[in-house]
Amino acid sequence: MGQYSFKLPDVGEGTAEAEIAEWRVKVGDRVEEDQPLVDMMTDKATVELTSPVAGVVQSIAGKAGEKAAVGSVLVVLETSGASSDQNKQTSSAQQPAEQVAAVASANQASNEQRRTGTGPVALATTAGRTNGSGQAASGAAHALSRSADSGVGGAAGADRNSNVGAGGAAVSRRADVRTDAAAGVSRSGDSSAGVAGAHSGAAGASRNADWKSKAAAGASRSGDSTANAVSGFSRSHGLNTQPRRGERPAASPAVRRRAEELGIKLQFVRGTGPTGRILHADLDTYLAQESGEGGPSRIGQAEPSQGGGNGYLYTRLEGGEDIPVIGLRRQIAERMQAAKRHIPHFTYVEEVDVTELEELRAHLNATRAKEQPKLTLLPFLMRALVRVLREFPQMNATYDDEAGVIHRSAPVHIGMAVQTLRGLLVAVIKHAEARDLWDCASEVGQLATLTRDGKASREQLTGSTITITSLGPLGGVSATPVINRPEVAIIGPNKIIERPVVRDGQIVIRKMMNLSSSFDHRVIDGAEAAEFIQRLRSVLEQPATIFVR
Repeated sequence: MGQYSFKLPDVGEGTAEAEIAEWRVKVGDRVEEDQPLVDMMTDKATVELTSPVAGVVQSIAGKAGEKAAVGSVLVVLETSGASSDQNKQTSSAQQPAEQVAAVASANQASNEQRRTGTGPVALATTAGRTNGSGQAASGAAHALSRSADSGVGGAAGADRNSNVGAGGAAVSRRADVRTDAAAGVSRSGDSSAGVAGAHSGAAGASRNADWKSKAAAGASRSGDSTANAVSGFSRSHGLNTQPRRGERPAASPAVRRRAEELGIKLQFVRGTGPTGRILHADLDTYLAQESGEGGPSRIGQAEPSQGGGNGYLYTRLEGGEDIPVIGLRRQIAERMQAAKRHIPHFTYVEEVDVTELEELRAHLNATRAKEQPKLTLLPFLMRALVRVLREFPQMNATYDDEAGVIHRSAPVHIGMAVQTLRGLLVAVIKHAEARDLWDCASEVGQLATLTRDGKASREQLTGSTITITSLGPLGGVSATPVINRPEVAIIGPNKIIERPVVRDGQIVIRKMMNLSSSFDHRVIDGAEAAEFIQRLRSVLEQPATIFVR
């Protein structure tokens, strides 16, 4: 017997530490070679690290959300017939080349973004992820696990976002299909599928009264070897089962995150996916059926007061919840804090009469071809920006405050703030100067959908030179947008409302919209910012000028 210390690989490009995003194993688990151990998140990527050897987990270092230094020990494995000399080998040399290359590429992109600019967060891709919680107890079970992995790889190529929320610096885009099917066979350990079936049934019965009939059926079949074999086969092939007592409910990170946001405890949600996996649809069903009786628990939930009537409105609540700021939310927080700490923001608000612009938009939408996208305000604003930035190139720039260099960009790469379930992301419409109105609208729609679904690539989420942030109908009267560092300007259109205004001595109703914009006062003077917005206002109020040179 020997020990193997698995260390955090050195991914290069200046990375000194990484955050533990999610543990895939726990102490006492037996792992096979190439089985996932942990997901690690750097500032630009999330990567799944797998075990180079087979063994039993003796210890793990740190909890999810904590950071580990490159070269530090993450997992200690007890190996059979292995020499302790294995500890002298570097774990980075034993990691699959594609993992190290993926993170190294991400960090190389990070250096480029210091010069060209980037969104608040960038999406990282993690190819074809498998669960790894199952352990192959026999050659047949191990072969089944590998065949399931192969199927996942193919599925991931077609759709990497089954039940994955959108998502954040690093949003992990993963195939949501895991090898829990193999886990159903491998958990038996000694091929005694009947015992496993009986324990699974008993655990299901003790957890939830709704599962009693299935639990009893599983227990009654435990004496029949043929039925037990069929039961084991059904679990291994993804038929709906529920977790046993003490097990963590199977769900994707996106589903877990959404459940946290909704205050739902997953142990009370019945999963309809493979091996009882909880899907987004299961959360929707749970919310629709929730009656407030029994198990489900939410923060601050309390029983109505005995008096009835409106007493529930005045029920006294106790307690609360501490939520660790980790993962994507932590990186958003760090980038926002850095932007406010480094950039002296100057915000300028001006109202714009968009009555004519809205009439033109309505006309174009009414007469557009079937294959053309519906026009929103954003494509018009983008084209107006392209027009005005020719006169104010200092706005289409990034500022490297460490080097003391302003880089003015010839192409106009417009960042578009997109709110996702996981947090704020910035999708980038590249070369807006070369796109017409319809092309801008098409790109906006496609990128917004990809970003919300967690399918946008790194290229589509980095490299912006100026950003537009809009809350649409929630835009309010004004705002103080935070600059997307290292850019120097951000434009924030507010909602369009009808207001009485004075025109030629008469009070008339016009469609008005405020533009709330912020600038980096280190490199943009107040007068420059005001002239820029006034010019943009003029173009928007006379929309025909958008289309002429």
